[in-house]
Amino acid sequence: MYQYNEYDHQIIGQRVNQFRDQTQRYLDGKISDEHFLPLRLQNGLYVQRVAPMMRIAVPYGTLNARQLRQIARITRDYDKGYAHISTRQNIQLNWPELERVPDILADLAEVEMHAVQTSGNCIRNTTTDQFAGVAVDEIEDPRPWCEIIRQWSTFHPEFAFLPRKFKIAVCASAEDRAAVLVHDIGLQIIHNEQGETRFKVIVGGGLGRTPVVGSVIHEALEPQHLLSYLDAILRVYNQLGRRDNKFKARIKILVKAMGAEAFRELVDAEWQQIKDGPLLLTNEEIARAKTFFVPPAYEALGNEDLQALALEGPDFARWLRHNVQPHKKAGYAIATLPLKNAGVAPGDISAEQLEAVAALSEQFGFGEIRSTHQQNLVLPDVKQADLYKLWQALVPLQLAAPVVGTLNDMICCPGGDFCSLANAKSIPVADAIHRRFDNLDYLYDLGEIELNISGCMNACGHHHIGHIGILGVDKKGQEFFQVSLGGKQGNEAGIGNILGPSFAREEIPEVIEKILATYVEKRNPEERFIDTFHRIGMDPFKERAYA
Repeated sequence: MYQYNEYDHQIIGQRVNQFRDQTQRYLDGKISDEHFLPLRLQNGLYVQRVAPMMRIAVPYGTLNARQLRQIARITRDYDKGYAHISTRQNIQLNWPELERVPDILADLAEVEMHAVQTSGNCIRNTTTDQFAGVAVDEIEDPRPWCEIIRQWSTFHPEFAFLPRKFKIAVCASAEDRAAVLVHDIGLQIIHNEQGETRFKVIVGGGLGRTPVVGSVIHEALEPQHLLSYLDAILRVYNQLGRRDNKFKARIKILVKAMGAEAFRELVDAEWQQIKDGPLLLTNEEIARAKTFFVPPAYEALGNEDLQALALEGPDFARWLRHNVQPHKKAGYAIATLPLKNAGVAPGDISAEQLEAVAALSEQFGFGEIRSTHQQNLVLPDVKQADLYKLWQALVPLQLAAPVVGTLNDMICCPGGDFCSLANAKSIPVADAIHRRFDNLDYLYDLGEIELNISGCMNACGHHHIGHIGILGVDKKGQEFFQVSLGGKQGNEAGIGNILGPSFAREEIPEVIEKILATYVEKRNPEERFIDTFHRIGMDPFKERAYA
């Protein structure tokens, strides 16, 4: 992973000192709420329903053991002993005290972390595949390109106050695990016939109040022009994006209003003026970025017989089948640690668990951890021969639930329990569903189902692209929940369709049960939920749900 140089340390240190002074002046009444708002947002601090919320940047979802231990200590010293993994691979603290936030930032800086540009109308954390660098289906590691984008976008003076927040995702694998089609900019890395790297550039995707699948505006961008082309896109958006209505300020609205072809023409015109200027990426700079992501010291191993390993016991066999993914290096595997347990908000992890995962990453890998869009953690480099020992260590930590890819591996935003924007509490809905469908045999029979829950139209829970999506809505001061079906992320991303009128919170588990029963009755052999839905349409599900 990227290592700070002396300039990085100096810049982040100065930012900490600057915000410490700004916070003290605010507490002393010398800065108004209005003027403090952009200052705190630039440092990842929100004012939520019951306490501030602080969002810590995890660039492209990559952490090391030292950083994870520091997060654990911070949650104990400054919070309530746990952290939350967000759908953008960041880490959130839900209970920091405002006057202590500068101390948190200082402690983060000690381990080369910060909260810069995790909120506000700027370019946010660049995300990618949680299996980047080790996935068997990738053509190259996308993280060097994410790092190049991060360095270009961080503290970019022209794009510090965009019309609205801006999100970029990069993917280099056959299966799109970064959801590039629903980002403001999505970059799909491809190779041409000569094996040279190119970027398919997708613009104008996004969820929220107006969900849109992005449009391709460049089929094969040469890598030396990556930053200048991104810069051109942001310049057009910065000039033409609406600032009079925040609900219509995202780039997706601009692209949709103009049309993708007209937008591309404006970008190309802007790009021609800057493409061969200072933003031109040299081979030396690209090579420098790649030096931070060289493969670790893998041993020369042969692949284990995983079927024989599974004979260690049925519980381990289930974990092996659902939570372990293949690795590009022979003799190694990728282990996903789901943060999905009854009674705990999806994505929450305690200080004790954080410390344990840090230790396990060193014992069973190279001290590296990944955070995921699905609000889980990943150990990317586990020897296959060590999988049983790892599983034994994870079980008492409650990090071994064999539910990855199932209904209970759900995504859920913090909702009304924390967020001041939420219309409804999403965590109790997630817990009720988890408890209702706790039979593993039933979950496995259902197969792959993506269930996503958002507490409001901002769609932090990505409900629009869940096979089953649940959205909290307000009805005359009462919490209700709207259900959508047929959403999908990945290479064929699509927006779900609303089932019908919303339901009361206590009705949701039964509604989900009716939807699942319809699927089981109507599916063909080996057919997934999403495939059955697209084959038979909405009507059978709607009839059962409202019967």
